[in-house]
Amino acid sequence: MHYDVFNGDADGIIALLQLRLAAPKESVLITGVKRDINLLKQVDVTKACAVTVLDISLEKNNEALQALLNNQVEVFYVDHHRTGDIPKSSSLTTLINTDANICTSLLVNDFLQGQYANWAIAAAFGDNMQASAKALAVKQGLTEIEQTQLNELGIYINYNGYGASIDDLHFHPAKLYQALLAYPDPFTLINEQGSLFWQLKQAYLTDMAKAQSAEVISDTNRVKTVQLADEPWARRVSGVFGNDLANQAPDRAHIVLTLNKSDNSAEASYTVSLRAPLNNKQGAGDICAQFATGGGRAAAAGVNALPVSKLTEFIKQVERYYQP
Repeated sequence: MHYDVFNGDADGIIALLQLRLAAPKESVLITGVKRDINLLKQVDVTKACAVTVLDISLEKNNEALQALLNNQVEVFYVDHHRTGDIPKSSSLTTLINTDANICTSLLVNDFLQGQYANWAIAAAFGDNMQASAKALAVKQGLTEIEQTQLNELGIYINYNGYGASIDDLHFHPAKLYQALLAYPDPFTLINEQGSLFWQLKQAYLTDMAKAQSAEVISDTNRVKTVQLADEPWARRVSGVFGNDLANQAPDRAHIVLTLNKSDNSAEASYTVSLRAPLNNKQGAGDICAQFATGGGRAAAAGVNALPVSKLTEFIKQVERYYQP
């Protein structure tokens, strides 16, 4: 049995989309909301013969990966997040690059020698890798209008992946991926009236309009911190809103907070999205990894449950890291 394990954001979905458009394969799909990255443990070691892993941190899935390798399961691992120690095994093939300007879909695009480059461009835009997306778009000879369309598509697919649970999302990431398989050319999807592109666009615009009223917690020349309401729409836009803020002020880091639902037995906590300054895309993953439930990559990272009492410390850490 083959398993495809992938992040539920634009990069994870589109990385798998490219691979399966190029080489269709019957597989068990394992995915979830964007922040659900401990996915590899869901693979049944006793049934798996091969596993493809896309856009989830090897560092966070090392134990489950080792269990698969110990059982001689063939694993193809493609990612751009923190790795930790990479196991040495003849059963493991890796395509990993943690450079801040590389995403998983761009790695897959290189692997496939550009067979579905337009999809890779959409994914790079969705991961807010503007320069990388535009460079590939120019290489493809795309017009400004076409670049704008792929930018929107990537953002909307990425937006769909954010939420505390699947119930917060408009489409389950696995079903969204399966629907996109019908469109080898993303422009066919964009030009189809009433398609997923248009459905997600309307939902995105509605939610982002609400985000403009976000409460500003702190605002300095290095870091801006905002808090969104404790609502499903806020959890959906937490990441893309952070990207939007980063694009507006590329010399500053941005922190977006949403309050987590919790029972009375635990301290209240925030879901945190951290965006490094676009002009200094480093450190976000390292900062977040210092806190329990935190991690990510150099340019964009987060903490799934930052205790409210730790917020001031977190902001200070970000301020300290990005001081001149």
